Order: sequence, then structure tokens, then C-alpha cells
Amino acid sequence: MSGDWSRRRFLGEASGVAALALAGGRSFALPGSPAPLRGRFLTHVSVVRVNQIEVTPDRSIGLDEAADNSPERIRSRREAFARGCPDGKMTWAISWLALNDSRKEYQEARHLLASYHDRYGDEVTFIPGGYFAPMYNTREEIRKTIHDALGMVSKMVGGAYRPECLVAGYMDAENQRLLATDEGIHVCQGQIWSQHGIDHGDGDGGICYPYYPSREHYLKPARGAADFIDCVCLDGWTCDFLAARREGFQGGFNSRLGVGPIESVGNLGKVAGRKEMMDTTAVHFDRGHELNGFGWVTGIWEVSIGHDEDLTYWLQAVRDRWPDTQVIAEGAFGLKWREHTPNNALLNYRFDEKGTGAPGSEKNLEIQWFMNRDFRLALLHDWEKNSPPMAIDFTRYDLKVEEPQGLQREWSLMNVLNQKGTRPQDKPIALRQLSAIDQHLIYERYPQLKA
Repeated sequence: MSGDWSRRRFLGEASGVAALALAGGRSFALPGSPAPLRGRFLTHVSVVRVNQIEVTPDRSIGLDEAADNSPERIRSRREAFARGCPDGKMTWAISWLALNDSRKEYQEARHLLASYHDRYGDEVTFIPGGYFAPMYNTREEIRKTIHDALGMVSKMVGGAYRPECLVAGYMDAENQRLLATDEGIHVCQGQIWSQHGIDHGDGDGGICYPYYPSREHYLKPARGAADFIDCVCLDGWTCDFLAARREGFQGGFNSRLGVGPIESVGNLGKVAGRKEMMDTTAVHFDRGHELNGFGWVTGIWEVSIGHDEDLTYWLQAVRDRWPDTQVIAEGAFGLKWREHTPNNALLNYRFDEKGTGAPGSEKNLEIQWFMNRDFRLALLHDWEKNSPPMAIDFTRYDLKVEEPQGLQREWSLMNVLNQKGTRPQDKPIALRQLSAIDQHLIYERYPQLKA
């Protein structure tokens, strides 16, 4: 190879589809490769459970929420969704205890979910561990629980039904691999993007849009055939990028602020909260759609939290403002992305947000994210003062990494620089102050960032 060809790399991966990528962030697929995904997509997941956090089949922590997962609450949620988007499809995730509870209320709840699949085409699937299975249980036990629960879901819905995804909060790489190879399910809501210092699990360091995880770590995108897992890993909640750069409740702000009703309407009130939900959505459906060719917004709302009227409002407002939005089930979205994206070779997600003005999302600040299979990079600056951009996150995916082997809450992937600022080295830094190797990686893909 010579001339310009010397700067190109064949990047065909596990799918066998060859692709080419050029240095400088420009990329294209060879003839015969699928076209990139286009459009606007919204996915909504509702969770039906008994206990707040069912960490294993026989152990729970948190509150007993049986009364808040009644058939009446389930009907209310589905009716609210239908009012907001009559032709939309949603995903229901049911917990282990809710699958096995013999009380009349849960028998009726299971019947309702099955009827929603028959009537509306909704997806019904399992949620292991109350979002935190790897933090509280071994990979082997998680594997067995998933297999048994998926069988229960199939029996509950009937007609040889099989869900197209697993809703998991966090899920280790090995169980995502087994989900694909043993269960034939190729979509997993397997990470909670940028969560750290909140709830019962920490997992910052990944990509907030779909990717195929590496066998090394669930937050690392696969870089070739050897570490490729054929399971599309999805985020669980779309968050305001500026709020999400914080650790937990640092500064008195909620780092999970975005489309979730607890953090938005619950904390800010109806007017300000709904505005934040729409402003966060716009980041992806306006500028994000322009940069990436498609936009995706998602959220998991437990039935127990209510906020049904806010779901109706959000869906209606989204359809009014972006009438082309496809409101589809979680598994359907993941498989649609998989059809258009056979590997991670051409991943090049970009996001650009100016603060919404909500608490923690300063109106004078602008954050830019660059996410690909080699690294993720975040730049922050004051656009009103035209201050120079400073890197607040640079996470390399070309470095060897391992997941935790014991039970612990920390499942993040952090190396060079992390946005949460939890380590001494996590201080904003100019790109020119990064190492020569780091600068080369960045400028090779994004030469426009070189001052």
C-alpha cells in the first residue's frame, strides 16, 4: 500500500464485512456494506418489580414496592404511553420476584404484560439484579438467573415468544457474550452511562450510544474479531451532558439530570423539569442528529415512581416537534442499529451541548463529546467568554483492561483523564498538555482540534 492508501486500515471485524477508515475522522464503507443508520428514535422501558433492588433471586435491599406495582399502576402507565404515542411500542422489564410472586395482584400483572404484547406489540423481557447484578452476584449465578427467567418470560407471554433484548442496568461482558451465543439475544441494555456516586453501582467510562462491547470490559468497544461480542450494548438513561460530568451530587446538583422524571420534574417542578426533558432530547434530535445522522433518546421509568402524566407530555411534545420520531421497543432499536452497523470500525459519535440553564447545566458552558472505538474525549469551555476548550475526559480504548473479578460497586473504565474528577490526575487540561501519544491519537482522527 502506498500514497494515501498507506494511511488507511482495513477494519473488517467479526461480521466479515470489510470497511475502510481514513485518518482524520473521515470514513466510508466499501461497496456492499450496509448504509449508516438514519432517523430519530425514542425507546421507553417500564420496570415492574416487587422490591426496589432485587440483587439476587433470594436477596433484596431497599424498599418493598409491591403496592406501587399494582395492576392499576401498570394500566395507568400503558394508557399514559398510548396517549402520548398511540402507535408506539414500549418495552416492559419484569424482575425475578415479580415473575414468581404468587399473589393475585402479580398474577394479574403478568397477564397484563402478556396482553400488551398481543395487543400493542410491546416487548416483555427480564431485568436481573435490580440494575446491579454484577455488583452483587457472580457471573455464573447471573447467567443461570438470566436463562431461567427468560424461560419464564417466554412461558408467560406464550406463543413461543422470545424477547429481543435484556434490560440489565449493568451487565458484565461475559454475560453479554453468552446472551448472544446461548440465548440468541443480541441486544442488552447493559450500561448506565456516566453514573458514579449515585445508587448502588459506579460505571463511568463508556460510550452513550450503541456499540459492540469487548470481551475485556463491558464499557470498552470491541476493536477486532478477537474481542468482539455480537451483542449491542445500550445505555439506560439519556442525561444532560453538562450535569453528567459531575460526581454524584457534587455541588448540590444531580448528575443524572436529563429525561428521567425523578431528576427533572421530581426535583425541578413541572415547568422547569419538563423543559429540561425537552432540552436534553433536543441535544440528540437537533444538533446530535445533524452530527451523527441519527438521534436516540432513552429512559427507564419504574412503574412505582408514577409520573405518568409527564410521560404523556414528553411523548406528545417529541412527536409534535420531531414528527419523524420512531417510538419503538428497546430490542427493535438495537437490532435496527445492528442491521446498519456490523462492527465498531466506523463508530464516530459526536455531541455538542450548550448548557440548558437547569441546575448543573450552566448556560455559559459548552461541552463537546467525541466517541469512537479508539477513545472518548470531552472538551469544555465558556462559549460566552470564548475561553479555550479544556479536556475533561480522555479515555483510551486501545489499552488493555480487565473487569472486576470480585463483588464490588466500582465497575468504571478510567485511565488517562475522567470527567468525574475523582482521582488526583482528573483535572481539566489543554490538549497540548497531553502526552505526545495521546495527542497523536486525537489529532489523527480529529485534525480540526489541533490548534
